[in-house]
Amino acid sequence: MSGAGARVADLLVTNVGTLVSPAAIGPQTGTTFGALVVHPDVEFACIDGEIAHIGACGSWRHGAMRELDAQGHAVVPGLVDPHTHVVWAGDRLDDFEAKLRGDDYETILARGGGIRHTMRCTSAASEDDLVSLALPRLAAMRRGGATTVECKSGYGLGPDDELRQLRAIARLGASQSLALWPTLLFHVPPTDARAREEYVRHACEVLVPLVARERLAVGIDVFVEREAFGVDEARTLALAARAHGLHDLHLHVDQFHAIGGVELGVELGALSVDHLEASGPAQVQALAASDMVGVVLPGVTWHLGLPAAPVRAFVDAGAIVAIGTDCNPGSSPLFGMATAMALATRLYRLSPAEALVACTANAAAALRLPLAGRVESGLPSDFCILRSRDWRDLPYTLGDDVIAQVVTARETMAS
Repeated sequence: MSGAGARVADLLVTNVGTLVSPAAIGPQTGTTFGALVVHPDVEFACIDGEIAHIGACGSWRHGAMRELDAQGHAVVPGLVDPHTHVVWAGDRLDDFEAKLRGDDYETILARGGGIRHTMRCTSAASEDDLVSLALPRLAAMRRGGATTVECKSGYGLGPDDELRQLRAIARLGASQSLALWPTLLFHVPPTDARAREEYVRHACEVLVPLVARERLAVGIDVFVEREAFGVDEARTLALAARAHGLHDLHLHVDQFHAIGGVELGVELGALSVDHLEASGPAQVQALAASDMVGVVLPGVTWHLGLPAAPVRAFVDAGAIVAIGTDCNPGSSPLFGMATAMALATRLYRLSPAEALVACTANAAAALRLPLAGRVESGLPSDFCILRSRDWRDLPYTLGDDVIAQVVTARETMAS
């Protein structure tokens, strides 16, 4: 349980009532899904952004630059949000009110609302505007327990708009203690067939190489849906990205219709397939037989009233399941991973332990971050101190600030 060294700690966290972390390296599945290591009454030391020691209270003998008293409360790993759209301009409040009146999405789109409204607003915003708008959203994500956040583009009317969003994400990542993971998202194609073909060609030949050259993203995502990109278009975009070194592939799939997105993910070895509300038995088996992570988004089900993804079936079949917020203005105005965890226990019948793993180690696997999502000697010092000695209050409590403090690895490094 200890990996003590001889250096003075940058931070010593004392009086931890219960330290809880996923039990295994890498993602958990099947009968081990939800396995936790629970250490009662411990302290831990952080050096250079890593956990250097975990032991009984009073066991660290080398001093510390700073001490943090957990006051007997529980500590869990920093939560990992593997799916967000945090950079946007404008709002969708008119759409929200219209949906409550009973208007369907096609009607809202015909009036100029929906995602294309967000795209117009985002395309009209400057890079400075996008940074300023995203800052309070990221602060809310941190308050909700996140220490690592994936951030997608995807609200641009053209390539220049996508680049502006990715550059805004880069600026945010440089200024935040949160770890941000940028993704180039191909969200909605032009409606005209000829313009659509030209969009895909230009993306493959110009946008993707430029994003790769400037290192503005670590991978791409493609929305595979009847009203978005088809399977063949998504394959073309993914192969172009891989050819230019953007190897991490994510796919929005089966949100409304199962049109082959999960199967494409299997074919291409995607890191994750996300949404999955419309997945059936064939998709359940395909995901379970693969190494992909199925990222489910309870905020979408809650906000839009969609059928819940068949998460229990995925888990029982042995698939890797993770949870994200899908923070966005249209389908999931949800900022806190703690709330996403709480919703997942209700909507998907996950146990508290399963939900915690899905928001930590399994979510980290969706971003190819094997060291994130656990509190263990030698791993990054990202963690949350709760206001309760019992960590299960995290998924149990609704509408209250159950997290007392969020600490990131960057903040535990010596200045």
